[in-house]
Amino acid sequence: MSTIMRTLRNLRSIGLKEYGHQMQYMGDTKAGTLVGQDRYGNKYFENMEDLPLRTRWCDYKDQEFNPDQIEPGWHAWMSYMVDKAPSQDPLLQRQVRPWEPAEHRPCLTWSRSAYRPFNTVKNKYQPWTPVAAARR
Repeated sequence: MSTIMRTLRNLRSIGLKEYGHQMQYMGDTKAGTLVGQDRYGNKYFENMEDLPLRTRWCDYKDQEFNPDQIEPGWHAWMSYMVDKAPSQDPLLQRQVRPWEPAEHRPCLTWSRSAYRPFNTVKNKYQPWTPVAAARR
C-alpha cells in the first residue's frame, strides 16, 4: 500500500494508462527505469528511491503470475542475489545449452497433467466392503 503523495507522484511520472495497468494487475503504483526484458516478454524495472527490498519488480507479459515464467538469471537479480541484471552481466546472460529444452514448459504440479509414477507396490490396506446377511 502506498501513500497518497507517492501515488500522485507515480501517476504524474508514468501516465494514466500505465497507472491503470499497474492498479489492475499489481494493486500498487511503481515508477522506475526499465532494466531489461527476457525472452518470454516480461519487463523488469528498478527504482532505487523506493523502500528497501521493494526496489525491483517484474511486469509479466501474461497476467498469470506464475513463478516459472521468470528465467533463473532474472530470478537471481529480483531476489537480490546479484547486483547486475542479466542484460548487463555477460556471465548471467542465458544461452540455451544443448541438453536444455528449446521451448518453455510450464510447471504442471497440482494439475491433471502432472506426472504420477506407476506404483508397483501392493497396497498395505485393502478396501473393505461389508457383506450383510439377508433379513428373515
